[in-house]
Amino acid sequence: MENVHLAVEEDDLYSGYNDYNPTFDSEELENDVGFQQAVRTSYGRRPPVSVCVCVCVCVCVSARPMTAVRAAGYTSSLTRGMTFDPLGQSRGPAPPLEAKNENTPEEKIKILEKKVNDLVKESCIAHSMGSSELALEKAKEAGRKDRALVKQKELSGKPEQINLDTRYSVLLNLANQYANNEMFQEALNTYQLILNNKMFTNAGCLKVNMGNIYLKLKNYPKALKYYRMALDQISDEHKEMRTKIMQNIGMVFVCMGQYTDAITSFEQIMSNSPNIKAGYNLTLCYYAIGDRERMKKAFQELISVPLCIDDEDKYIPSNDDPTSNLITEAIKNDKLHQMERDRKSMAEKFIMTTAKLIAPAIETSFATGFDWCVEMVKSSQYVELANDLEINKAITFLRQKDINQAVKTLKTFEKKDTRVKSTAATNLSFIYFLEKDFDQADRFADLAMNADRYNPAALTNKGNIVFVKQEYEKAAEFFKEALRNDSMCTEALYNLGLTYKRMNHVEEGLDCFIKLHNILRNSTQVMYQVASLYELKENYPEAIEWLMKVISVTPTDPHVLAKLGQLFDIDGDKSQAFQYYSESFRYLPSNITVIEWLGAHYIETQFCEKAIQYFERATLIQPNQVKWQLMVASCYRRSGNYQKALETYKDIHHKFPENIECLRFLVRLCTDMGLKEVQEYATKLKKVEKMKEIKEQVGLHSSSSSTKGERLISKMRSYPVSNEPYEGSNSKELDASYVDPLGPQAERPRTGATKRIEDDEFGDDELGDDLLPE
Repeated sequence: MENVHLAVEEDDLYSGYNDYNPTFDSEELENDVGFQQAVRTSYGRRPPVSVCVCVCVCVCVSARPMTAVRAAGYTSSLTRGMTFDPLGQSRGPAPPLEAKNENTPEEKIKILEKKVNDLVKESCIAHSMGSSELALEKAKEAGRKDRALVKQKELSGKPEQINLDTRYSVLLNLANQYANNEMFQEALNTYQLILNNKMFTNAGCLKVNMGNIYLKLKNYPKALKYYRMALDQISDEHKEMRTKIMQNIGMVFVCMGQYTDAITSFEQIMSNSPNIKAGYNLTLCYYAIGDRERMKKAFQELISVPLCIDDEDKYIPSNDDPTSNLITEAIKNDKLHQMERDRKSMAEKFIMTTAKLIAPAIETSFATGFDWCVEMVKSSQYVELANDLEINKAITFLRQKDINQAVKTLKTFEKKDTRVKSTAATNLSFIYFLEKDFDQADRFADLAMNADRYNPAALTNKGNIVFVKQEYEKAAEFFKEALRNDSMCTEALYNLGLTYKRMNHVEEGLDCFIKLHNILRNSTQVMYQVASLYELKENYPEAIEWLMKVISVTPTDPHVLAKLGQLFDIDGDKSQAFQYYSESFRYLPSNITVIEWLGAHYIETQFCEKAIQYFERATLIQPNQVKWQLMVASCYRRSGNYQKALETYKDIHHKFPENIECLRFLVRLCTDMGLKEVQEYATKLKKVEKMKEIKEQVGLHSSSSSTKGERLISKMRSYPVSNEPYEGSNSKELDASYVDPLGPQAERPRTGATKRIEDDEFGDDELGDDLLPE
C-alpha cells in the first residue's frame, strides 16, 4: 500500500507523457548550432567536441530514423497552456464553398440539358397515368428547350458537343405523344424528321410506328409499304421484331381482304417462330377461303405451340418447409405469375373460339366437327380444355334451341371430376329452370353445390328456385353466400335486391342496387329498380331522377316514358306528365294505360274532340270492350255533336244490345232531340233492366262491381257543359251507377315498364349470362 498513491483533483492525469531525453528533442534542432553545421558539411557529420559525445551522436543519428518520439496528439505545448484538440475543432467551421457562376456558357448548357431530360421524364410519367394532353404539353416544352440547347451550344462555339441521344429521345417522345392524342399528321411529320436526320442510326424501326398510324387511318397500302420498309432495314438478329412486323403485314392483308397473301405471312411465322396469335389468324384465314383440310392442319399447329410457362405445381405450398412456403406465397401473385396466367388464358380463349368456329365447317355436322376438335385437344398440352369444349358444345346446342342434345351432352359429366361436374350441373339446373321444371332444376342445383360449394352460379340458381317458392329469407341467404364466394357476381347481387324488394326491405334493396349501379353503370334495369324502390318510399323526386338516367341511356323506351308520366302526375306536374305520356304514345301507340290517361287528360282540359282519337284507337285495340266505344260517344255528346253521338250509341246498341248504359243514353238523347225511337229504346231498357233484376235474384249476376269505362263516363259527365239540350233532365237517376273511371291515383294499374321488368325478374338477362360459359 505504501507504493500506492491516490490521485487528487489537482494532479494532471497526463503528466509525464512529455518527459524524455533532451537529446531526442527534434523541435530544438533548429537552434542547435552543431547540428546545423553538421548538416551543411558534405558528409553530414557534427564536428567532434568529445569522443564520448561523438560516438553517442553518431550512433543515435545513424541507427534511428527521423520519426516522432511522442504519442500522437500530445505535444509539449500542453505544458504551455494549450488545450487538447486532436480533431482540430478549435479552428472553427470550414469556409463556405465557392458559389458557381451560372452565367458561364458551360453552366447554362448543363442546366438546359437537365431541364430537357426532366421534361421528357415528366411527359412519359403523365402518359403512363392516363393524362395524354399533359404528356403532349410536356413533350412540346421539351422540344422547345432542346432547340434552345442546340442554339446555346452553337453560340458557345462547340456545336460538336450536341448530344444526339437527348435530341433523339425528345423527338421520339414528341412523335409518340402526338400519336397518343390522335394527332396523326403531326406524328408522321415528326417521325419523318427523325428519319431524315442521317445522324440518327437505327431509326429505321420507327417506320413500324408510321405503319401503325396508317393502319389506324385505314390507309392500308401505305401501312403495308412502311411495314415492308421496316422489315428490310431490320437485320435477322432481331428475330422477335421481324416476327411482329410480319404479323402486322398479315393483318393488313386481312383488312384488305387478300387472304392468300395473309396466309403466306402467317405460314412463314408459324414455320420460323410459331406463336398463338399467328396460329389463330392462320386458322381464320383458312376458314375465310373455306379450305377444310388446311383448317384442320392449322388447328393442330395452334394447339402445338409451346406456351413456355412454368408448371402450376410450383405455386402449391408444401407443409414441410416454412421458408419454402413463404417464398411460394410471395411469388404466387407476382407480376410474372400474372403474365403466365394471362398468356394461358389467351391461348385457351383462342383455342375455344377456333374450335367453335371451324367445328361446323370441317365435318358434315357441327357435333362431328366438335368431337374431332375435342379429340385433338385431348392429345395436346391443353388436355384440361377438352372438358370445357364438351360443355361449350352443349351450350352451342342450347343456343341452337336443341335442348335435348344440350341436356344429353351435359349429363355425361355427372361422373367427371368435381369442377366439370359442378359446371355441367349448373347449366342443367339453369336449363330446367327456364323450362319451369323446378324440381329437376333444384336437383341439379344441389348436385352442383355438392360438387363445388364455392360455385357462385350454382348458389345463385339455388336461390332462384327458393325464390320461386316464395321462401325469400332462404333465397336471400343463398344469394349472400354466392356474393361471399364472388363479390362480383352481379346476378346474385341483382336477385338479392329483388328479394329484399319482395320482403319490403326497401333500404337493403336500395343498397344492393346502388352497389350494383357502381359496377354496371349503364344497366337500365338496375337504374329502373332503384327508381322503383324510391317510388315505394314515396320519394318521387328521387324516383324521377333515376328514371331520367334510364331515359338518358334508352331515350325511346315507351314503358319508362309512361312511368315518368305517372310519377309526374302523382307529383302534381300535369304538363310534364302529359309530355312523357305523349312521348310514350308516340313510340308505342298500343299501350291502353297511356291511351286512357291521354283521353282523360283532354277531357279534363275541355278538349273532347282530341280525346276521341285516343278512345277510337283503344276501340281498335280492344273491340270487345264496350267502355271505349261509350267513351267515344260521350266525347261526341260533350263536344256538342249530338247527331254523331246518337249514331255512335246506336252502333254500340247493335253490337251490345244488352248494355244498359247505352240504352239509357239513347233514351235521353231521343227524348231531348224529340225523336220517335224513344219509345222503342225505353221498352228495350225496361226489358233489359227486368232481366238484370231476375239475374240478380237468382245470383247469376253481381251488381257490386262496375267497369272502369263506366267510371270514366261518370267523371266525364260530371264536368259542366254548356248548351246541352238535356241539362234539365234528371241526371242523378242515370248517374247512380257511375264513379270516377280513373279512380284514386294510387289505385291506377302499374305501367308496362314495371310489369315488364318485374315479370322478367328471373329471365335470361338477369340470371343466365354467367351460367353459360362464353
